[in-house]
Amino acid sequence: MFEIIEKKILKPTVTLMKIKAPYIVKHAEPGQFVILRVEENGERIPMTITEANHKDETITIIYQVVGATTTLLNQLEVGDSLHDFAGPLGKATELEGLKKVAVIGGGVGCAIAYPVAKALHDKGSIVHSIIGFRSENLIFLNEEFKACSDQLHIMTDDGSNGNKGFVTDALKKLLENGETYDEVIAIGPLPMMKFVSLVTKPYGIKTIVSMNPVMIDGTGMCGGCRITVGGQMKFACVDGPEFDGHLVDFDEAIRRNQMYKEFEIKKHDEACRLLKEKPHGK
Repeated sequence: MFEIIEKKILKPTVTLMKIKAPYIVKHAEPGQFVILRVEENGERIPMTITEANHKDETITIIYQVVGATTTLLNQLEVGDSLHDFAGPLGKATELEGLKKVAVIGGGVGCAIAYPVAKALHDKGSIVHSIIGFRSENLIFLNEEFKACSDQLHIMTDDGSNGNKGFVTDALKKLLENGETYDEVIAIGPLPMMKFVSLVTKPYGIKTIVSMNPVMIDGTGMCGGCRITVGGQMKFACVDGPEFDGHLVDFDEAIRRNQMYKEFEIKKHDEACRLLKEKPHGK
């Protein structure tokens, strides 16, 4: 069993958890993920590793409470344990040789982008970070990004923080002002990554995106996480999760994600009902 060492509510629907996982910590690198189950008969869901702390042997994850499993996960407290916590899975982010990089995060995707930005900063790379949220009250990890970025641009859809617009608006402005990058790394909702890739393509800047489709086993056996990259079928769990954004068929990936919406809503409502019926203190 994997004990929860720390739980912190970052925002009303965003939670940070540190889980004791000494064997995973030994091999975890930025860009990799774990697959967890809250309970024995529960759903298996992927979570990108936000931090691997070798000193206290913990893996940090940051998740948004949106579905049935994250709702159940959020009911656990310090001292409770997860039933399964398997990893590290997927390929690590390739950082060697990158001297100047733009790291872009959207919403909860910032939890995945942050360890990449930090790893680049620690290697001596110039890091320009762009992070985007719907509104100011949803911003998190801004201080952490500030500490590892040579430039930090925080955008909000509604402009409540004084910078109205999308991450693509900030990226366009930087590129139009003459900034050049060895690579752009974008992590967030599929539409955001799609449009970041469209912005960078005319400039010929290699753009890496992190794909997070539905996964079951995380080893390439089930085929649930298949995506099309450069006209070829790839599995996000073993071939990724990071791919060349200029080659990803985002429209197909978006359609596949939408196939599960009705089921996810049903399971979320069912989980909420069961939690309400659960006896107090049980």
